[in-house]
Amino acid sequence: MPSGGVPTNDMILTIKRLFPVLCALLLIGAGACSEEHQTPPPIDSGEEEGGEKPVEPDDKPVSEKEKMLWFDAEANFDRFRTQQGITEMLDKTVEAGFNKIVVDVKPVEGDVLYESSFMTQATQIGDVSVPNRGWDYLQFFLDEAHKRGLKVTVSTTIFPMGMPNRRQGPVYRDAKKWEGMTCLQNKPRSGGGSQMVDIKDDPTKVAAFLNPVLPEVREFALKFIREIVTNYDFDAYALDYCRFPDNQSDFSEASKSAFEDYIKASVGTWPDDVFTYDASGNIVPGVYYKQWWEFRSMIIRDFVAEVRREIKAIKPDVKLEYWAASWWGALYANGQNWASNSYMPLEDVESSYYYIWCSNNYYRTGFAEELDTFLLGAYLERIYGADDNESVEYAINRAERMLRNACTMYGTIQCADPNFDIEEACYYCLKRTAGLMVFDIVHVINNNKWSAIKRGIDRALAEDRANE
Repeated sequence: MPSGGVPTNDMILTIKRLFPVLCALLLIGAGACSEEHQTPPPIDSGEEEGGEKPVEPDDKPVSEKEKMLWFDAEANFDRFRTQQGITEMLDKTVEAGFNKIVVDVKPVEGDVLYESSFMTQATQIGDVSVPNRGWDYLQFFLDEAHKRGLKVTVSTTIFPMGMPNRRQGPVYRDAKKWEGMTCLQNKPRSGGGSQMVDIKDDPTKVAAFLNPVLPEVREFALKFIREIVTNYDFDAYALDYCRFPDNQSDFSEASKSAFEDYIKASVGTWPDDVFTYDASGNIVPGVYYKQWWEFRSMIIRDFVAEVRREIKAIKPDVKLEYWAASWWGALYANGQNWASNSYMPLEDVESSYYYIWCSNNYYRTGFAEELDTFLLGAYLERIYGADDNESVEYAINRAERMLRNACTMYGTIQCADPNFDIEEACYYCLKRTAGLMVFDIVHVINNNKWSAIKRGIDRALAEDRANE
């Protein structure tokens, strides 16, 4: 998801590459835009096949829309070791036309960048070491942002607590405390069948996830969320990595027991009755395959709902935000049903992509109703193309169909690719959705996209003023 810099982008790209292949093979598991800016194609006024409502542009004035820039903790850990480094980037953020920032204060490594009574301050992420600053990183961000008229979203990863490729983070530093809480993976064995591997011992994984099924894990996450919301004043809180790591986790005995309670039946052969692998490492669905994905998505839905209740009980005005990739049909493997619970996947125009893994009751796991804002991760190759599933336009159309106005949606784009037309993408997202989020400031800096972003924002503003 957004957090984590380069590894995150790798994850997104992997999902994008794999999704068409998965659909084509019924495997349920494991060009840059031109710089010539064109007028967006007209929005189709007719109804789509299947009686879907036509897509309408968001009518809120661009000047009032939130234009957000994400400040990733991991990717910018060295850059923001000093107060000057922070203030310089905040000044550039304002100059580029943004009016809100996202401050990430808990990277996948698991330590934090705020004053906590029970979490450890991050001093080492990857190869970068930053001694204890002696000042409150989050509070400084908040104070300086507010001085500049910027709103602030505070974001944390939820379930990651370590970096397996470096064996870095709390689950490695204090192994006994976290024993049995990290995800147990069901991975293919050479020649067929399954083997169980703890995610913290798998260096191919981006993060050592705690198991969301465990009540003590969810309570731990709620505890640091409560602490942040109580002790700091900000506008919104964003859930990042609020999900399962992938389709391989979690297959512990605790998850088996919780799943049996959910389906009200005993699983005869574990994990084969969910799925196993053939000799080539391809997933072979078991008798409870569809119910398994429903169960996992319900775990995440219920947790998001609990987060909302906790936040609103402490500070009702703090908005709840959630980022996820636009590739909804691939995210069942993570338990991320960001759609409305009134959206019926098996009745959708794209239902052929879903029926292999989607149960009749999967729609009940949708959590859009629990959000104030959904940050649609449209990290795609092109901007325009209503029939092009690698376009931002396609992603927005699909998301509007799935969200059904259950929450506000912001178009989210990134500029890791220096050839991507970020100017046009910013303009289009502001014209089509309720807001804009750009990920991440490190890409804006490295590819020098400040002026291009400002041009896109200014074009949308100028067009709105001309139409007043």
